Amino acid sequence: MQVTMAAVRERRDTTARTRPLLSLDPDLGQLLDADRREAAERELHVRVTRFPVGEWDGSRLAEADPLHLGLLVADGVLARELVLNDTVSTELLGPGDIVRPWSIGGPPQLLTLETRWNALADVTMGLVDRRTATLLGRYPEIGAVIFDRLNERAQRLAVMQAISQLNRVDRRLLALFWHLAERWGHVARDGVLVPLALSHRLIGELVGARRPTVSSALAELGRDGLLVRRKDGTWLLTGEPVVAPAIPAAEVIRQRRRLLPDQRQAPIASPEPGPRLQELQRAIALARENTLEQARQLDELRSATEVLRNRATQLRAERERRLAELRAAAARG
Repeated sequence: MQVTMAAVRERRDTTARTRPLLSLDPDLGQLLDADRREAAERELHVRVTRFPVGEWDGSRLAEADPLHLGLLVADGVLARELVLNDTVSTELLGPGDIVRPWSIGGPPQLLTLETRWNALADVTMGLVDRRTATLLGRYPEIGAVIFDRLNERAQRLAVMQAISQLNRVDRRLLALFWHLAERWGHVARDGVLVPLALSHRLIGELVGARRPTVSSALAELGRDGLLVRRKDGTWLLTGEPVVAPAIPAAEVIRQRRRLLPDQRQAPIASPEPGPRLQELQRAIALARENTLEQARQLDELRSATEVLRNRATQLRAERERRLAELRAAAARG
């Protein structure tokens, strides 16, 4: 069969874009021992893609296989911009974050939203597809790190929501930049450097304020020397981090609202799942069964390893006892 040069080049490009998951993100294997890490590096591979600064069309992935785990950000800074009416809310994503431009349920129907993606620095991402996601069932240590990161991202979103509700924009800005410094900042000679070139407009989208208001507040903070924009567009923090209020949290939370409906009311019937959702449910159930079977096999392997370890310990002890007897006999002789 004749192979064209274009096919050869395509094959080489594909190989070049495939990397071991743990070489793309070594911290994912922080809970693995040396042997299991070596096995994970052999088995787990991701398809890597790179794109430069500018808008990234994530909408073309809306119909991707929903059993793909997601896109792992390995390098760069990606802005997820949510457009609601005439307002934009932005989330910053960086190395270690996992994004899913696709959704099982599809976009919301009652609230018109649009999601746009913008790379603030050259971005490298790896696709954790359904095959790799299935193999991850053999490595619960990696799964624990992934869930921990998802929890950290949810915590960051909650912090950003709290920052956007502070009653003065200058307070929001200081809280925002100390929050960004927690992840991206590093110590400089004259303060804490946040190496992100953020425009006034983007900062306003992060804290829920208009650009003119942000510009005025930044000018005031600059005059006070608390937050200074450097010539390269990055930011320098001085002074002390934002501290917790002296009053107890219970005093700050003055009202607890009922979030659940009255249980005495009749429950609302859930609609029957469609054929596509039923197929996904069956696939997920099968994947869960495979994971449980792999976990059972892993438990058996661990049990067998423990038996072998105990047996080896006994043999070493018997050998030492025998050698001691021989040494004692030799000494008597």
